[in-house]
Amino acid sequence: MSKWKLLKPMGLERSHCGAAAAGGKLFVFGGGGIGFKSLQGAEIYDPLRDLWNEITPMPTLRSGLVAASLNNLIYVMGGGFKNPDGTFNFLTVVELFDPINLSWQKGPSLKKKHDAPSAITHHNEIYLFAGHHPEATGGPLTDPAFSCSEKLDAKNHVWEEIAPLPTPRFSPATAIVNDQIWVMGGGAFRENRFHNFDLIEVYDAQNENWITNPRIRLPWPSAGLSACLWKDRVYVFGGNDGNGISNRSAVYDPSVNRWDNLEPMPQPRAAAVAVVIQDVIYLVGGRDATGKTPTSSLMAYYPD
Repeated sequence: MSKWKLLKPMGLERSHCGAAAAGGKLFVFGGGGIGFKSLQGAEIYDPLRDLWNEITPMPTLRSGLVAASLNNLIYVMGGGFKNPDGTFNFLTVVELFDPINLSWQKGPSLKKKHDAPSAITHHNEIYLFAGHHPEATGGPLTDPAFSCSEKLDAKNHVWEEIAPLPTPRFSPATAIVNDQIWVMGGGAFRENRFHNFDLIEVYDAQNENWITNPRIRLPWPSAGLSACLWKDRVYVFGGNDGNGISNRSAVYDPSVNRWDNLEPMPQPRAAAVAVVIQDVIYLVGGRDATGKTPTSSLMAYYPD
């Protein structure tokens, strides 16, 4: 019996969006739509009714953004949009969404511009890593990526730079393993070619330094993979492995230090977002097997 299920799709096709859970519901913000157009719209999904509804759009349209929950608010951070002349406008914008009142307020701006970074909440602080290089103009395939990393001091509500990611990357994924932050995969152009990384670099927030452990790598190279934590295990899905958009799924169990392959996704995906709600992993949006077309899909995985 399959552990995957295709649920009701969103109202809009979108990839590179922000998504987070609050109050047992899934919230999705912005992203890249048809023709790589950046979006402003937001939607809410009710798992009990398998139902989507539009909600108050973001004040700022953008794709390549990320979202993380902290203190009963959803922080929607970074991203950017493509200008008519083909150049990119990356943002430091942070906007706070109240999932109870379905309202927005301005948040503390990032110190640097981050598009397609990754973010995670850890010990009442939000950590944000890497992304597209702010001066990149030629598109992802020639982008050297960005190493700048930041954290939000929730007490003072300001961002501060932390030690930069050792290997600059955009579109990585993050998870907490043994009280440390894993930054996994991603892509960047260097050494005259584009790299889809299987690299995992570990940030020790307590000691404020990076631990690179080459013995622990992803089971496949992946830019734009999705990841989440469920019952202390790391689940990863899809992304671009260098040969195309993958439908692979795997889980890492720290107790045995091993990756195990899972049942593949029903459809290949990259630049989707994985969110856990009540023991179900939801994979929302993302680009399809062509790598060019955003989807409105919502896939659910039911782990053991």
